[in-house]
Amino acid sequence: MQRNPRYDILFEPVRIGPVVAPNRFYQTPHATGMGYMKPQSSAALRGVKAEGGWGVVCTEYCSIHPSSDDSPHGFISLWDEEDVRGLALTADAIHAHGSLAAVELWHGGTHSSNRMTRLPLIGPSSRPGKFHVPATARAMDKQDIRDLRGWQRAAAVRAKRAGFDIVYVYAGHDYMPFQFLSRRSNDRSDEYGGVLENRARLLREMLEDTKEAVGESCAVALRLSVDELHGPQGITSEGEGRDVVAMLAELPDLWDVNVSGSLGNDSKSSRFSAEGFQESHVAFVKGLTSKPVVSVGRFTSPDSMVSQIKRGIQDFVGAARPSIADPFLPNKINEGREDEIRECIGCNMCRAANNEAVHLRCTQNPTVGEEWRRDWHPVRIPARHQEQKVLVVGAGPAGLEAALALGQRGYEVILAEKSNSLGGRLLNEAALPGLGNWIRVRDYREHMISKLPNVEVFRGSVMGAQDIVDFGADHVVLATGSSWRRDGIGVVQEDAAEFPAALTPDDIFSGAAVKGPVVIFDDDNYFMGGALAEKLRQAGHEVTLVTPMANASSWTALTDEQFFVQKRLLEQGIKLVLLHGLKSCTSHEARLACVYTGREMVVPCETLVLVTGRLAADDLFIELGGRQSVTRVGDCLAPSSIADAVYSGHRFAREFGDNNAGAVLRRERPLVGSLVHD
Repeated sequence: MQRNPRYDILFEPVRIGPVVAPNRFYQTPHATGMGYMKPQSSAALRGVKAEGGWGVVCTEYCSIHPSSDDSPHGFISLWDEEDVRGLALTADAIHAHGSLAAVELWHGGTHSSNRMTRLPLIGPSSRPGKFHVPATARAMDKQDIRDLRGWQRAAAVRAKRAGFDIVYVYAGHDYMPFQFLSRRSNDRSDEYGGVLENRARLLREMLEDTKEAVGESCAVALRLSVDELHGPQGITSEGEGRDVVAMLAELPDLWDVNVSGSLGNDSKSSRFSAEGFQESHVAFVKGLTSKPVVSVGRFTSPDSMVSQIKRGIQDFVGAARPSIADPFLPNKINEGREDEIRECIGCNMCRAANNEAVHLRCTQNPTVGEEWRRDWHPVRIPARHQEQKVLVVGAGPAGLEAALALGQRGYEVILAEKSNSLGGRLLNEAALPGLGNWIRVRDYREHMISKLPNVEVFRGSVMGAQDIVDFGADHVVLATGSSWRRDGIGVVQEDAAEFPAALTPDDIFSGAAVKGPVVIFDDDNYFMGGALAEKLRQAGHEVTLVTPMANASSWTALTDEQFFVQKRLLEQGIKLVLLHGLKSCTSHEARLACVYTGREMVVPCETLVLVTGRLAADDLFIELGGRQSVTRVGDCLAPSSIADAVYSGHRFAREFGDNNAGAVLRRERPLVGSLVHD
């Protein structure tokens, strides 16, 4: 297939200072959870992005000095020559495919933890540490500022030595240079405080220092949050954000612009934002500078990408999450295979991994983070070991992924789904308010399966245990999902109870009658309780959301969504009862108890909805008697997230027939030198 000519503009080279990007696809900085301890894993991940056609591939945040330590999270660093050797692996992996390698130099200021280095926090003014308490940053004196500039210069020189083509000055997401810029964090009265020109002085100096240190051979990029979304008391795109760009317009070689306030605003989930959602904040930048501009917006549509370029919003298509979901997105467009793009669904499981300080994971791309330790590739998959016919029962996320990957390996696959539509749990969850993009998990796999002649799909096909035995497949994969519990057992509430009239999410999705007022008891703490509350409120019911946690949908703090979830629930008039468990429920009221004191309260309730734990739908597995030729995947094995279900189906399919399946995964370990005795 050939590239559609209307996408030609995306493959034009673009000059960035002294270097030239081969196309307009720019993988903006994003965390991986791997950090300086796992250089081979990091290099393999970034190398796959370059192989997939991203013209510029950036690292995650890279600490310039031990006073900027983000432990226990997986940050990289350029503190010394050991770091140079480690990061050279990444630069080399990117260069191997003809892409430019960029490194995002970082000092967190009051956002640092310094839990590992135990150095005092520093910032423009004395402020409590942002996320790591109890700690207070001391106000930097002039020597501290000179030191900071020296650390940036030294890290830039090391970055050049490691082989990077683009070196960042990072003034985004409320990190150090931005803390000097914003009146919210800078109350200095010297030449680094007061009027904007003074507050921007450090940023100007860091840019000049970096250009002087490496500018002849490396491009210098400025990552700037042009709006911190805190209104006129902060940096705004109509006010001081615009003024800063005008003030420094021609100084950097590239502008990487976004919104800030928190990382949750920049990487806002699809539940609360649409593709290209940052455009209204960043569109002004290109009108103030002749230098190339890049921004993000969870772009997955090639037509949206072209529109960004042609309308003069940016010169590059910036992407972090879409490059995780499909590292080969550029190549697919280039080869006329845009229908095969594995689109980001904006669920922010990637953000959750970073916030949990573990390897990157993705709902759409089960291979991300596994490039080195499992030798998984997002496009290439080992061919089958022998001819075998595999029956996959259930076409939810796990079953679809297992069938697709087995088919790509060359196995004969029969996918049986009891309903007339593929997707399993996705059909219900994607119908909840704000979650429509989640159906892409089904759509991508259904489309790719349709291209495989060795995979047959049977809808409306109910398979009992004897049907499975009679079918005579060489192997059977059960992907029959799970169901919501009716006994109230959840994360906090551990004792089973009788709630004979209660409904579960399964009942709501099946069309059960609901009468108000409604009480939703959420002890699952992810998206379901809050999204169901929205759904029922929009249907006109009075809704009370009860949870034993301190916040609504508390686990979504890890996906950077919790603030937005709770804000929306309150705006829609949903009553929140926090830190309470469920004691009992009659036909007219629910009795709750404080998780600390046991003090009870009563709320009106005509319909109780239990959103607690889930049980695997493993009846078929039990009936089949644990045959060796039967495997469970996804929720049928262990109910979890959609991301875990997809991963489970993929891992089975990739390892099927492999004698080494189940082996301990490869881990990076520090080298221990031989002991030297005097």
